[in-house]
Amino acid sequence: MPETPTMPHAPRSISLTADSTALEVRLAARHGDFTGHTSGVASAHVQVNLAILPAALADDFRRFCELNPVPCPLLGVSEPGSPAIPGLGQDLDIRTDVPRYHIWRNGERVGEVTDLRAYWRDDLVTFALGCSFSFEHALLAEGIPLRHVSEGRNVAMYRTNIPTKPVGVFSGPTVVSMRPLKAADAIRAVQITARTPQVHGAPIHIGDPALIGITDINQPDYGDAVAVHDDELPVFWACGVTPQAAIVAARPAFCITHAPGYMLVTDKLNSEL
Repeated sequence: MPETPTMPHAPRSISLTADSTALEVRLAARHGDFTGHTSGVASAHVQVNLAILPAALADDFRRFCELNPVPCPLLGVSEPGSPAIPGLGQDLDIRTDVPRYHIWRNGERVGEVTDLRAYWRDDLVTFALGCSFSFEHALLAEGIPLRHVSEGRNVAMYRTNIPTKPVGVFSGPTVVSMRPLKAADAIRAVQITARTPQVHGAPIHIGDPALIGITDINQPDYGDAVAVHDDELPVFWACGVTPQAAIVAARPAFCITHAPGYMLVTDKLNSEL
């Protein structure tokens, strides 16, 4: 049976924008005033994917990230049981500062919650992984339009037929995020994102989605579909949701991830990458 979500209280009137600070976003999530996706929010700040695992699995998962650095760029690791990640933020609490989390048992997602305090354990280790939302700031600054941002949608994400390198119980397909771009913008996007390997770097595929195992681009596995116009190419970047596919394959008795698109916003600036 699915677990009962921890629901926020009635939200206050809080408006979060691209100019919001990372702490404003975290506090709004912590107090239940923000449960939306974080695309386009606090755009100057690095956003991270989360994988929260028992310490017994931490060494293998760290090695999995090291062998798959494009989809799983590791930006920080907590101490067992600690709700903080050194270097990623002052007044940061992993248990409360993400808009939505997914709870997993034996490889099955059993709940979506907005607060982890009822689930927290002293042996949990948090891994923070780079997110493509960070390089979107650079693309927008160069005048490259991103449809999901302009339409207020979550980015479209897909499981592919591109395998990851397995470590121990961890394996599975690479997940990608897709942004439709005109050819000239796609070329510029490659040049811009190649400079940010800590947040996935350059695209891993451009064009025909079937070549990487995507049968219907209008049906993403995660996030929201957006239109790809006749004069555009679908551009695919490796995505930090890849660890969730590995967790499904590993079937740990218990673990936690962020909900795709609902990220932890850190104090670290994208310009530092």
